[in-house]
Amino acid sequence: MVLHTYGRSMGFCVDPIEKKPLHHFLPGTPVLSFGTAGCNLGCKFCQNWDISKSQEVARRSSVATPRGVAHTAADLGCRSVAFTYNDPVVWAEYAIDTATECRRLGLKTVAVTAGYITEQARGEFFGAMDAVNVDLKAFSQHFYEKLCFADLAPVLDTLAWIKRETDVWLEVTTLVIPGQNDTNEELMALSDWCARHLGPDTPLHFSAFHPDFKMKDTPATPPSTLRRARRIARAAGLRHVYTGNVHDVQGDTTRCAECGDALIERDWYEILRWSLTEAGECARCGAVLPGVFESQPGTWGRRRQPVQIANPSMM
Repeated sequence: MVLHTYGRSMGFCVDPIEKKPLHHFLPGTPVLSFGTAGCNLGCKFCQNWDISKSQEVARRSSVATPRGVAHTAADLGCRSVAFTYNDPVVWAEYAIDTATECRRLGLKTVAVTAGYITEQARGEFFGAMDAVNVDLKAFSQHFYEKLCFADLAPVLDTLAWIKRETDVWLEVTTLVIPGQNDTNEELMALSDWCARHLGPDTPLHFSAFHPDFKMKDTPATPPSTLRRARRIARAAGLRHVYTGNVHDVQGDTTRCAECGDALIERDWYEILRWSLTEAGECARCGAVLPGVFESQPGTWGRRRQPVQIANPSMM
């Protein structure tokens, strides 16, 4: 097998880390994000279908060596590099080599993935990552078969393995699609599984669907549905549940699981309040907030900055 997308990207952009989404990993900091083309799932609701389904890799992509990516991220003041837009497990060699170069410069690495990866491959791939957001599409085999052309069980196995066998910081996202995975019963089953197998401190994000790709006739997710999903997940014992792709300060705010104080208040990707000590503890009661934090938050805000990678010949 030959990876034709090695060293080729469909575009680079500096994003807020919260956009991945990661709420407990270097909040407020900029992350250099990029992807290639292709995917190992066939989601009919894909929100990045122009990238994941692209057949024009050579024409639409730019050349970027792993070293060039890492040095560009460092020069831009990024604290991390994210492998995203399409699933990096299909370009694992490129992602792993880039992660190696990033670590040499003191940069963290992030994988945004559906977690659909074999047992044999996951050790090397996730061993190169510092944080990961796994997209748990639904909690139904029928959903995975009909809308993703995949299976649920390997994803759950990967999630449990990451939590049990690695030190990678883990957050989970579910895109809530009206009429497909938004019943109280399924949301409760998903939340209960996460609480039991990933632990109550693993952040769970419920994101809003917008009509796209082959599901343009499906309506967008109402904010009320996300709020309902958040209530269900919190009732299941999850302590850090967020809403995404909608304006919801309450659903974006990180609270202390012990005293309920607002530790990181967000408005979209802007941090309005920071009440963590340098040790990552609640400034009010001293409880530790699980995650990866620096003494102060970043100040990147909502900016999205497309960038060009440094000339590979100079690297």
